[in-house]
Amino acid sequence: MADRPKGFGMTAELQEKKAAKYDPTLAAEAVEWMQRLTGQELPQGTGNTMTSVQDALKDGVYLCLVINTLAPGSVKKVNSSKMAFKMMENIGNFLSACETYGLKKTDIFQTVDLYEAENIPQVINGLHALGRKAQAKGQEGTGPKEAVANKREFDEQTLKAGQNVIGLQMGTNRGASQAGSTPAGLGRQIHGINLKGVQ
Repeated sequence: MADRPKGFGMTAELQEKKAAKYDPTLAAEAVEWMQRLTGQELPQGTGNTMTSVQDALKDGVYLCLVINTLAPGSVKKVNSSKMAFKMMENIGNFLSACETYGLKKTDIFQTVDLYEAENIPQVINGLHALGRKAQAKGQEGTGPKEAVANKREFDEQTLKAGQNVIGLQMGTNRGASQAGSTPAGLGRQIHGINLKGVQ
């Protein structure tokens, strides 16, 4: 078992599926947005491969800069240490600040997705979600406009009028018939079969 190559079996298949979801164009859009927003280049350059994105964001410092630009003071202390737990703490602080900023947990990634490169496509999706939220708040954003609620209020007369209408979503009863069906409680009738001599 010790002779197996890294990324063997199901683990390798899952990694391949995640890698197939990676879109370099979306990564480039996210990187460009963050650089426009902060006015600073990514520390490791602007490559849009999974490895270059992970290398540039892995320590969490740039992510903290991004969220502090959108919501000043969101991350109080940014660790510059290259110790693993300090870098993961930066990423965790960024993710907590994103939730405070208004992102849903389902829209953001987990620390291991970035730090251990477990799911870089989810990291890119999380950055785009942050860009949409920023755009919805009137700040520099990226991607399509975020959907907003369109609640409607109807007066009493309109509500009563709607009670008498059968909407097309409910279907129709035209053409429906129970002709030929077996009445409830009656066994299934088999006609036209000669059962003589069958045991």
